Amino acid sequence: MQNQPQPVTPEAFSRNAVEAALKIGLLFVLLSWCFHIAKPFINPLAWGVIIAVALYPLHLRMTELLGEREKLSATLITGLLLLVILGPCGFLADIIGENVRELAGKLQQNQLTIPEPPEKVATWPLIGKPIFNFWHLAATNFGEAVKTFAPQLREASKWLLASGAAAIMALLQLLVSVIICGLLLVNGASGHQLALAIGHRIAGHKGEELTELSIATIRGVARGVLGVALIQALLAGIGFFMAGVPAAGLLTVVCLFLAVVQLPTAILLLPSIIYVFSSHETLPATVFMVWMLGVGAIDNVLKPILMGRGLDLPMAVVFVGAIGGMIFSGIIGLFVGAVVLALGYKLFLSWLKQTSIA
Repeated sequence: MQNQPQPVTPEAFSRNAVEAALKIGLLFVLLSWCFHIAKPFINPLAWGVIIAVALYPLHLRMTELLGEREKLSATLITGLLLLVILGPCGFLADIIGENVRELAGKLQQNQLTIPEPPEKVATWPLIGKPIFNFWHLAATNFGEAVKTFAPQLREASKWLLASGAAAIMALLQLLVSVIICGLLLVNGASGHQLALAIGHRIAGHKGEELTELSIATIRGVARGVLGVALIQALLAGIGFFMAGVPAAGLLTVVCLFLAVVQLPTAILLLPSIIYVFSSHETLPATVFMVWMLGVGAIDNVLKPILMGRGLDLPMAVVFVGAIGGMIFSGIIGLFVGAVVLALGYKLFLSWLKQTSIA
C-alpha cells in the first residue's frame, strides 16, 4: 500500500516560504554584489570578446605559421593592436599639443592673424555670403568676431572638454580590451568549448548552432565596420593628397577613426570640400566634391554586403540589428544588436517550424 502524502501544515508552509525567500534574497544580494564589482570591466570584457572572436581565424593562421606557438601568436597580435591604437593617438596628441602651444604664443604676443577670404567665397550659393562676412570680420577684427559668438563658443568649449574626457576614458577601455583579447586568444579553444556548453545549457540541441551563428555574426559585423572604414579612409586619403589638402595624412587618420566609431564622415569631408572650393579652380574642386561625396556614401552600399557575407541570414536582419543596436546602446550595440536580432530571427524560424509540424 502506497504512503499517502502528508498534508502540509500552515506552520510548515510558512517556514518553507520564509526559508525560500531568504535563499532567493541572499542569491539576489550575491548576484547584485558580483555585478557591481564587475561593472567597470563589463564594457572592456565585451569588447575583448568581440575583438578576440573577430581575430581568432587570423590567430589560428599565425599559430600554424609560427610552428604551433600559440602564445607567441597572441602576443604579436596584441602588440600590433596596441601599436595601431597608440601610434595614431600619440601622433595626434603631439600635433594638437604643438598647435595649441603655437596658438597660445600668438595670442599672448597679439600676433594672431587670419587671412582675408577669397572673393569667390561670397559667390557660393546659400552659405557663401554668411561665411564670407564672418571670415572677413575675423580677419579684420578678431576680438569682435569672438564676442559675436561668445555664447556658442562657451557651449562648444564645454562640449570639447566633455568629449575629450570621454575620448580618454574610451581609449583606456580600448587598451584594456586589447589586453583581454590577447588573454582570450591564448585560451581560444577552451573559450569556444565554454561558449558551446553555455549555448547547449540554454538552448539544448540547438545551442551549438546558435553559438556558431553568434560567432559568425560578430565576424560579419567586424568585416562590415572595419572593412568599410579602411576602404573609406583609403579613398578619402587619395582625395586629400590629390587635391593638396594640408595635413592630408592626419585627415586620413581622422577619417578612419570617424568611420570606425560610426560617426558620419561628412563632418570631416564637407569642411575639406569647402576649403578646396575656396583655394582651387571650379573644375578640380567639383571633381573633388563628387569624389568625397561618393566616399561618404559608399558605406551605405558596402556595409550590408560585407556584414551579411557568409551568414545564413538575410542581410536586412544583420544590418537592422547592427544599426538599431548602435542607436540603442552605442557602438558596442553594432555587435550586440546584430547578434541578438540574428538569434531572435533563428529562434522565431525554429518556433514556426515546430508549430507547422504540430
